[in-house]
Amino acid sequence: MIQFSIYDYFLIFLYFGVVLYIGFKTKATDSTNFDYLVAGRRLTLPVFVATLVSTFYGGILGIGEFTYRFGISSWIMNAFPYYFFITIFALFLAKKVRKAELFTIPDKLELTYGRKVGVLGSVLVFFLVTPAPYILMLGILTQVIFGWSLNISMIFCLVVSIIYLFKGGLTADVRVNVFEFIIMFAGFGIILPFCYFKLGGFEYLSSSLPATHKSLTGGNTLAYVMVWFFIGAWALVDPSFHQRCYAAKSEATAKKGVLVSLIFWFIFDFMTTTTGLYAYLHLKNLDNPAMSYPLLANDILPSVAKGFFFLGMIATIMSTLHSLLFISATTLGKDIICRLKNIKDDKNKYTQLGILITSIVSFLIAVLIPSVVQIWYTIGTITIPALLIGLLSSYSKKLTIDKSYIFWAMIVSFLFSFTSFIFGSLSIFGRNPEYFFGIEPMYPGLLIGLLIYALGFSIKKINTGKLLTE
Repeated sequence: MIQFSIYDYFLIFLYFGVVLYIGFKTKATDSTNFDYLVAGRRLTLPVFVATLVSTFYGGILGIGEFTYRFGISSWIMNAFPYYFFITIFALFLAKKVRKAELFTIPDKLELTYGRKVGVLGSVLVFFLVTPAPYILMLGILTQVIFGWSLNISMIFCLVVSIIYLFKGGLTADVRVNVFEFIIMFAGFGIILPFCYFKLGGFEYLSSSLPATHKSLTGGNTLAYVMVWFFIGAWALVDPSFHQRCYAAKSEATAKKGVLVSLIFWFIFDFMTTTTGLYAYLHLKNLDNPAMSYPLLANDILPSVAKGFFFLGMIATIMSTLHSLLFISATTLGKDIICRLKNIKDDKNKYTQLGILITSIVSFLIAVLIPSVVQIWYTIGTITIPALLIGLLSSYSKKLTIDKSYIFWAMIVSFLFSFTSFIFGSLSIFGRNPEYFFGIEPMYPGLLIGLLIYALGFSIKKINTGKLLTE
């Protein structure tokens, strides 16, 4: 049982109070999409970095679980791939995204490939950015702190996270992110010195960790590791990257902001992975490795320091929760409902409706799939291949193809990955699913999608050649 002092509770209540104060104090200056959805395109470099770093790093209990189970391979699977694809995004996409001056990823897909592709992209984005794993994680922490049931804890976290978004939109989201950015780094900055002096230094880690926890694969198959590498391509299609770039003050701010954010992610990954390794050595045979960070803090941190560390975890999760919830709501309200109705959401009422519906759907997903890592894996493996094909090609005239081919490339890619995943899930014997021919479901979806895209690209080249010869 984790114990908290009155001072710890005071800090936690103070944090929630400050979040609500910042959120309610901030309102969109007008009710248009321009201010509500992209904060007037005026994010400066420091604000851009703070909001992007905090938004894209929310899975703190999942990282703790992964590091406890697999050691430093957690960094190999959950950090390095993202560095690789984030660098590609910064160098080749960030400026193009900002230059487009759109609002959402589906806007870009519709502009390039038409309304049908835009709607399909909207559905894929909606599931990709579900805040379900973050609702689950924040609910678990709240349950630990206050002793409420998990469902009540998740509902409480949802209410605190969404209530100020109705009026403040992205501007409120971003300003709360800046505060959370500071708290998340401060929280993990507190626990590491206690780990070092109470448990031992880096020599202690090196000599005490088993070989599996020091290996690059963590005992997993290379195929499994490679799936997580390609899931890192999530960064290329992640709506939070695109939304922040759309809201940046300039193209240069967008590019520099993503590159500077990489530095902060590297620092935070070092802090979280190291803390996870200490947790593995100090806490043996945990039934629920997702609780490794909270239990470690309970054992080695004194009052106040413990409360502040829990704030660091809460801020890390909550920053992603309300940011993804707002993106998901925008996708449902503006990109799906309004596209199907063929209307504009000038007063943002459909986005506000989307906040409510998204909250309910995400809550149900968190209840049905109560594993953070499994939610990440499930959603990433079946949606990323389809979105990669459509979105990356849309930013280059040379790579665009006929809209009918891109539509079928995306939908068949999704269906192949989805079918393979369902088949494997239905044939689970023991711990591991059994996929077609032992192939992870992301690969067949990506392959069939690329083949259809290649066919469309070849036909485009043939038709272009005919036009040149006529």
